[in-house]
Order: sequence, then structure tokens, then C-alpha cells
Amino acid sequence: MKFLVETSARHVHVTQDALETLFGKGYQLTVKKELSQPGQYASNERVTVVGPKKEMPNVSILGPCRSANQVELSATDARSIGIAAPVRESGDIAGSGACKLVGPCGEVELAEGVIVAKRHIHVTPEDAEKLGVKDKQIVKVACGREGRKLIFDDVVIRVHRNFATAMHIDTDESNACLGASEGEIVE
Repeated sequence: MKFLVETSARHVHVTQDALETLFGKGYQLTVKKELSQPGQYASNERVTVVGPKKEMPNVSILGPCRSANQVELSATDARSIGIAAPVRESGDIAGSGACKLVGPCGEVELAEGVIVAKRHIHVTPEDAEKLGVKDKQIVKVACGREGRKLIFDDVVIRVHRNFATAMHIDTDESNACLGASEGEIVE
């Protein structure tokens, strides 16, 4: 069974408190574009991510607001602004990289929260059964375009009834396979 492979570009998840510090009291995110995962969207709001070496302006905030602040960068992005960001699953931010977020109305210092997202596949329970996989299982996925086909190892399966089946890779990984649009589990 083949599935969608999407490039997850650099982005930020924020709490409502952080959003209000960055954009003003009572501020709400506005939807720019719905994403493949149900209820998730790219917002019109952008922030600057500040690292020890330099700033990265115009980084999209994904909505809705979350219970913890998190910045997801590619390894190249993180190195370029001087942040030591570990490879982690989304939400696993304890002891991760630090940065500052700057919005039009204020700044938020993050003592942790910057990660390079571990490549993963969101899977519905029905598709997990078809694929013969279970939550947290590690698989290998073949994908890529002619001349840059490859196999990604160490891909984590994430099964939930609220997901749509799709693999997420960051921009470094996407560039390595010429922006693969579909993948298939090979092991």
C-alpha cells in the first residue's frame, strides 16, 4: 500500500499565552491553509526564530494552539542559526534546544522546545491494519523520484483515529529524494 509523503517545512507551535505575548491580548490564529491532518492548519501569522548565531524570519505558526511551545526545524536550519536541536518525536521537548520567538507585539524565550522532527507516518487504525503496523513501530520506507530514490530507515509509526495517513519528512530529507510524493513500507 502506497501513501502520501509530505514535506513538513520549518514551523512553530505555540500556546495561547505565547500567542498573546507575541501578537497581543486575546489574539486568535487565522487560517491560511488547511493541512492534511484533520483540524490542523497553517496560519497567516509568522514569527522570527532567534538563535545564538542569527535570526530566521517569517516562520509559520501552525494551529490550533497547543499545550506546549515547540519549534520544528530541519537540521540545516538549526545549525545555521546556532541551535543544538535533537531529533525527536513531536511533543518530546524535554531538554531540547532553546531559542527566542519574536512577534509584532512581544518576545517569548524558550528554554527548550526546538527539535528536528523524527520522520514519521501518521496512520489511521484502519490503514495500520492494512499495512500490518502498530503504534510506535519503526519501519523503513522507500520513496523518491528518478535519480534520487532512497529508503528512509528509522521511521516511526503513529496510529490514531484522528489522523489521516501520511508520512512527514523535513526539508533536508525532502531535498534528498527530490520531493517524494508517495512512499511504501519495505521493512
